[in-house]
Amino acid sequence: MGKSETAKMFAALGIPVYDSDAAVHSLYAACGAAVEPIGKAFPGVVTEGRVDRAALSAALAKDPEGFARLEKIVHPLVAEKQRQFVAEAVAAKAEMVVLDIPLLFETGGDRRVDKVVVVSAPAEQQRARALARPGMTKEKFAQILARQMPDAEKRLLADYVVDTGQGLEHARGEVLKIVASLRQK
Repeated sequence: MGKSETAKMFAALGIPVYDSDAAVHSLYAACGAAVEPIGKAFPGVVTEGRVDRAALSAALAKDPEGFARLEKIVHPLVAEKQRQFVAEAVAAKAEMVVLDIPLLFETGGDRRVDKVVVVSAPAEQQRARALARPGMTKEKFAQILARQMPDAEKRLLADYVVDTGQGLEHARGEVLKIVASLRQK
């Protein structure tokens, strides 16, 4: 959808951005808090003291029920990192923060925020962008989409929508409008 690029636009305006994907990467890295419990839940996915994402992805492809087990391990750890991030931003007197959270509505994360910005793009652009990523396959992409709320529903639930299908400059303009609107409140 362009969520990461849009988050960078907020960061460029001096707004602290919490990146859930980066938090997960740190939890999977050597000595990360998720390594041991994931290794126990999914034997064979830990290599050299870190979670091998390709091996984990392969294990999940064979065991769709595994997503629930994985989420029970990872979500609380990510939520704790998020709480620490927000506490640090509040202590630093940040006027606002952005929480870049995949599956926000699906996990109930929308109840923990004041406003929701949905980043959206037409389905064909979303597909092309996703399939251009290293390691992404049509099957993996279909599996990801199956776990997500449809884009049209997310747009209806959002306070703001950034349409990245119209290009980066359009998206940047939308981000500027959102920040200006939030600063007025």
